[in-house]
Amino acid sequence: MTGESDLRKLLSGMRPELNPGRYVFTTVEGGIPSGVTPVVTVAEDEGLTLVVPREEADAAGLAYGYVAGWITLRVHSALEAIGLTAAVSRELADAGLSCNVVAAFHHDHLFVPYEHADRAVAVLESLARRSA
Repeated sequence: MTGESDLRKLLSGMRPELNPGRYVFTTVEGGIPSGVTPVVTVAEDEGLTLVVPREEADAAGLAYGYVAGWITLRVHSALEAIGLTAAVSRELADAGLSCNVVAAFHHDHLFVPYEHADRAVAVLESLARRSA
């Protein structure tokens, strides 16, 4: 199934959804610790980056600093689509919100400061309405 690549359709149909919970970025050497179920993994030269629920990181004794809310854009974006990440990150930046973006096969996922996650969703919903 091919995703959408038209930027206007992507923005107007993104339907940002805040997933429940708090998520943290951490890094480990070797494998994923027992009891930890990452929602994102990235292999880097320096170690394995994990994005995990904060409770799991705490239980496993993993170090972290940034606590995020996880927003899923519910539009199926094509991996070759141009401009979605730029438009979304620019809108959030203009609102003074940091954003870490992960593109997956079906959807884009945004990790924003947990304490501002509801505001980030509102900013993205406003962008979607203006793009329709």
